[in-house]
Amino acid sequence: MDHPPPLSKRAPRALPPLPTEPGFWRSPVRGVRFTAVLGLVLLAGLTLLFVTGLLSYAAYNPDLASVNDKTPDRGWLGFYLFDWPTHPYWLYRLTQGLHVTVGIALIPVLLAKLWSVIPRLFTLPPVTTLAHALERISLVLLVGGALFEFVTGVLNIQLDYLFPGSFYRLHFYGAWVFFAAFVAHAALKTPKALRAIRSGKLRSGSTGGGAGAGAHRAPRTEDDLASPAPAAPTVSRRGAFAVVGTGSLFMLLTTAGRSFDGPLRRTALLAPHGWEDPGSGPNGFQINKTAAAVGVRAADTAGDRWRLVVSGPAGDVRLSRAQLLAMDQHTSELPIACVEGWSTSNQSWRGVRLRDLAALAGYPADAPGVFVESLQPRGSFRSGALRDNQVRDGRSLLALRVNGADLSLDHGFPARIIVPAAPGVLNTKWVTKLTFGAL
Repeated sequence: MDHPPPLSKRAPRALPPLPTEPGFWRSPVRGVRFTAVLGLVLLAGLTLLFVTGLLSYAAYNPDLASVNDKTPDRGWLGFYLFDWPTHPYWLYRLTQGLHVTVGIALIPVLLAKLWSVIPRLFTLPPVTTLAHALERISLVLLVGGALFEFVTGVLNIQLDYLFPGSFYRLHFYGAWVFFAAFVAHAALKTPKALRAIRSGKLRSGSTGGGAGAGAHRAPRTEDDLASPAPAAPTVSRRGAFAVVGTGSLFMLLTTAGRSFDGPLRRTALLAPHGWEDPGSGPNGFQINKTAAAVGVRAADTAGDRWRLVVSGPAGDVRLSRAQLLAMDQHTSELPIACVEGWSTSNQSWRGVRLRDLAALAGYPADAPGVFVESLQPRGSFRSGALRDNQVRDGRSLLALRVNGADLSLDHGFPARIIVPAAPGVLNTKWVTKLTFGAL
């Protein structure tokens, strides 16, 4: 009868490889070309996100008044700011819709890109030269900044922002830190990525290899992301691209619908302003905040209590809603578009033009704009400032009715601002005072 050898004579069991060893990472999908394709998609997509994000900040007219400025200590980072236009009227709906929708669609691409380069996180030695050290530091800012921007953005879109401090400030500064690292990384890696995509040598490993003798083994000098001993493939690189693309398409289709009315809005399953039913009737379109949520009571808007104060060089004028309705009424077909990326189609607003109220207040020709105050006792943007070009645009209204009916309380009864191309928060609801020419 055979007996097992004593423990002291048994061959030592091989330890599994560590993450710092190339043999630990065995996926046959990883490779320079796979990473390069994802990187070029992110190069285009993240550049679009950065540009549209800066445009969103400019749309608040932060140089106009402190109430509009959520990053007062931005310094030279506001070098690009300009007077936000009112033409075309759908401008903010387009730029912010692209910013949020493209950002969500890029999430699978970003995660796949991070997965593809994770072996480099464990490379030893971690630093070889000063240039290498600077590159590693830039990668910390790049990866950390990307994760921070996407996480804070998604939380804000879901109306569940959990980070301490203002979303506007953190997202703005985080974007600059991230994009600085992104530009440096792109400058270093884009030429290599283009060469990798054009190179036929790297295509031979696109389907991966098995672990046996016939397995493809990409030389480390040629493809430092490919495993030297890849496992048997479960999916080809083309299949991996299909998985990532399908994920992005799914994110796109379950988000983009919130920028449209009708059946398409019901496809926005991941968007809080998408699939929910806002109700029927003339006021049956989406809102960001209800009157109850910010403490506006119906009693505060009653005809015997509410008055609009119009203030300017000519003095103060107090107007009831009935007096406002007796003034010349005008109609504007304009959407509502918000920073969270959602928007409505054009609604038919009717009320008094802001420029007519400005004339009533003795608004001078060189005045900077109007300061708008709301009945809203709590929450952000209880007041806001509009530029002169927004005041003088004939489509800018103090709206009293919408789609043929009086405003509902949640939509700003008894009166609200509606301005072409402005972010939704500057279309102040429950307006109680307009001060022209004093910002």
